[in-house]
Amino acid sequence: MKKITTADRLRYWFDNLMAKGTPAMIGMLFVASALLIILISAIVSLTPIGLQEDGTRLGFVQVAWMSLMRTLDAGTMGGDSGNWWFLLAMFIVTLGGVFIVSTLIGVLGSGIEGRIEELRKGRSLVVEENHTVILGWSEQVFAVVSELASANANQRRACIAILADKDKVEMEDELRGKVSDFQTTHLVCRTGSPMDLADLEIVNPHAAKSIIILAPETADADSQTIKAILALTNNPHRRQAPYHITAEIRNPKNLEAAQLVGKDEAELVKVDELIARITAQTCRQSGLSTIYTELLDFGGDEIYIKEEPSMVGKTFGEALFIYEDSAVMGILPAGGQASLNPPMNTVIQPGDKLVVVSEDDDTMILSGLTDYKLDAAAIHTRTSPAAGPEHTLILGWNRRAPIIIHELDAYVAPGSTVKVLSGTPQAEMEEACDCDELQNITLTIQHGDTIERRTLDSLDVTQFDHIITLSSNDLHNAQEADARSLVTLLHLRDISEKTGRHLAIVSEILDVRNRELAEVSRADDFIVSDKLISLLMSQISENKSLAPVFEDLFDPEGSELYLNPANDYVQTGKPLNFYTVLEAARRQGHVAIGYRLKALSEDPKNAYGVVINPEKSKQITFTEADRIIVLAEG
Repeated sequence: MKKITTADRLRYWFDNLMAKGTPAMIGMLFVASALLIILISAIVSLTPIGLQEDGTRLGFVQVAWMSLMRTLDAGTMGGDSGNWWFLLAMFIVTLGGVFIVSTLIGVLGSGIEGRIEELRKGRSLVVEENHTVILGWSEQVFAVVSELASANANQRRACIAILADKDKVEMEDELRGKVSDFQTTHLVCRTGSPMDLADLEIVNPHAAKSIIILAPETADADSQTIKAILALTNNPHRRQAPYHITAEIRNPKNLEAAQLVGKDEAELVKVDELIARITAQTCRQSGLSTIYTELLDFGGDEIYIKEEPSMVGKTFGEALFIYEDSAVMGILPAGGQASLNPPMNTVIQPGDKLVVVSEDDDTMILSGLTDYKLDAAAIHTRTSPAAGPEHTLILGWNRRAPIIIHELDAYVAPGSTVKVLSGTPQAEMEEACDCDELQNITLTIQHGDTIERRTLDSLDVTQFDHIITLSSNDLHNAQEADARSLVTLLHLRDISEKTGRHLAIVSEILDVRNRELAEVSRADDFIVSDKLISLLMSQISENKSLAPVFEDLFDPEGSELYLNPANDYVQTGKPLNFYTVLEAARRQGHVAIGYRLKALSEDPKNAYGVVINPEKSKQITFTEADRIIVLAEG
């Protein structure tokens, strides 16, 4: 056994001192300077060295001050005079000062550089209050941040704090590159795990007005989301007031566990069910995804909740006409569930709130009109005949495909068929679909490559009423999946041109930037799945009261959005106002909130012909190809 010497102990003490960082080293240099100054000052003042030429003796304080000045500035001794011993003492002080100050400058430089590096790592505390916290990182973060910035545009100073297991500088650079305008919103990025209690404290979630949890792009995304919710709700430092958490759950099997953890504090967005439902509906009525996008983003008209005391005691049917430039679509009862398009004779009770589509929360102003200038002669009260069996082709496969098939089964007539073509193993697809539960659909599955032209030609795609191209993001990353979808769409467009037959195509796109590329295929509609989810989460994050409204809007039970032929409601080819359309829809138990013009259906600058919440007094002439957007029971 080695004997520990005094030198070993001193070395160990010095190592521990150095390990304490810049403050300890500065303190050590200060002590060394003080000891040197005190020692020299004592020697000079107590010995003949301190005698001056005029016979006076320098005092301790005087010598200490002179020594301190020489320590800080070597040039101070340039004009010194006195005996050689005095000059030697001052030289020793100056020489010691040179070494100490040089070392101090190096220590300070190193300390400042280290501190800057720590700041770049994003580990400092966020002292904001009433801010929005985003936990996690995915491609959705760009749309979420952009929407929140738009929502906060009327605030003097808003803040978004992001905590993700990613480099702070990288996050900031990516956000600046993909979000065009932060407006009045201040962005703060921090590096850390959303599931770590210590890391969570960095973004100060206990003072946040809302928290958004983004699912990571991994196979166990839901489990990580649930852990992040648990880290908030079961945090020993949590606040007493309930949190407002918005999180996404991809697999419906994990929904119950997430609800147990989040309880009333978490609003859960069921990603796969929502996108599958929109896909199933949109393939049967083109333009629906554009309508949802218009309702969900903060750029145009969106959904608001407003209490109108003047409407208490009146019916829902009467409430439809109270606004000129806002559209009433439902009721949110006090303490109850939202009801979109309730029976027209539903009486509005005290405390009930109206669900309204409007440009902003301050544009819902009572018009005061009593004469709506209805054109009674132009009103039709007829419905289109029920559709027969429908035949749908699904090109591609992902985890949402089985849900889409089952959603279609609930909408189509008996005798309908669905054919699936995908490179996924056939046995895997058959097992996921659970065909025994299908009631109206006969399912056929074929293994093949969706970007191979010979395979597509062999399907005779012109025989199908609807074609859905799904993103193969289970097998490829977002860009590769969108590239494969684009190739498939180009082949379908070529087949359509060569056969002279129109193909009703709905395509799922992951990255909104790829939509412009895909539009060359002239598909009827595109479902940008990640963007829709991002918009929905942003809306709920800003207003928790909207959660039950969207739950009812996307619920297959009750009323849903439809694009019905204009001549089901009014006479086409004749100028009339939207109040007339509203009344025609009301007589059929429907709520009209807009229309889609066929002539503009391929114009992205005009929202593909979709007009939500039109000015009701303005005259418009519909054609037989135009559609009225209504809330109705299927």
